[in-house]
Amino acid sequence: MNDTKDRFAAALEGLKQERDELRVKLELAKMDAGDEWEKLEHKFHQLEAKGKEVGSVAADASHEIGAAAKLLGEEISHGLKQIARKL
Repeated sequence: MNDTKDRFAAALEGLKQERDELRVKLELAKMDAGDEWEKLEHKFHQLEAKGKEVGSVAADASHEIGAAAKLLGEEISHGLKQIARKL
């Protein structure tokens, strides 16, 4: 009976340690994802501003702004996918 109790206690202790380690990893992942999210938010606001510029500039300049906006949009999309994979 004592052997069973000891094995149970050891298994429980192992699970507690695993849980604690995962909790720490989860918090670190949340912080990392939060940092990435903030960077993407900044880029998103830049993209919105580019969109407003495209509507108000001459046709030849709008092509350059459109290309920059497309690249920024691709960066944001890639970043969002990275965050989603981490969650």
